[in-house]
Amino acid sequence: MTTSTASPQQETVRAILDHHERLGRTMADHALTIARAADQLTAPYHRRDRLVAFCADEIIPHAEAEERTLYKAAEDLPEARLLLRAMLGEHTALREKVAELAAARTPAEAVGAASAVNALFQSHLAKENDLILPALVDAGVNLGALLDGMHEILGERATERGAEGPAGDDGHHCTCGGHDAHPGIPGATAEVADGELDVRVLAHGQRHQRIFATFEALAAGTAFVLVNDHDPKPLSYQFASQYPGEFTWDYEEAGPEVWRVRIGRP
Repeated sequence: MTTSTASPQQETVRAILDHHERLGRTMADHALTIARAADQLTAPYHRRDRLVAFCADEIIPHAEAEERTLYKAAEDLPEARLLLRAMLGEHTALREKVAELAAARTPAEAVGAASAVNALFQSHLAKENDLILPALVDAGVNLGALLDGMHEILGERATERGAEGPAGDDGHHCTCGGHDAHPGIPGATAEVADGELDVRVLAHGQRHQRIFATFEALAAGTAFVLVNDHDPKPLSYQFASQYPGEFTWDYEEAGPEVWRVRIGRP
């Protein structure tokens, strides 16, 4: 049995950083699916509404909780006062940008507003991670006591997901082409072996179902390597739609005959 050697302060900082990572990844995934929908000449408004709801349910409460705790504690640090003033201004700007996103009436407006919200939030998180948190730690602020029970800052694993199927709410399916050229091996199945899921033996119509089933079976902190005969990049958009912020996607090999992508559940 192993035990952690991290101090309570280090564990609290790690929880904050992990939660920031999830929020940032989810925000980026939502912005990506809005842009992708517009690229495919599909109305992005449902996806826009999902991002607005995410901001209302998680991002704005997160910002408000920070103002009551981390920012309040940092007010006593002379080196952080000017930065805090800028950070509070960014919170105001973020609320305004989310309102603009909610009011977007054309695909171009939705894409532009979503990109602006995402860019502002990612920059804001970086300053919190690299400047605010280190200043509080260096000043000896007990973050565990300050943030006790505050899931808006420390995070908590989502317990439910939207009811959309793996193909996404707009019926998007793989657009990679070549479906007739690689019909698969009749009667073949694909199982994870040595950490790899080789779907080349399957007909294209069976591949996505197997890939999503494999992902659903992953434990947190684990991954599998998808082996395919074409670039599965379109599949990443489906993952971003169905599992925003809940997956990682890293190429290990990129063609020209074989593609390997490590898909993980962080």
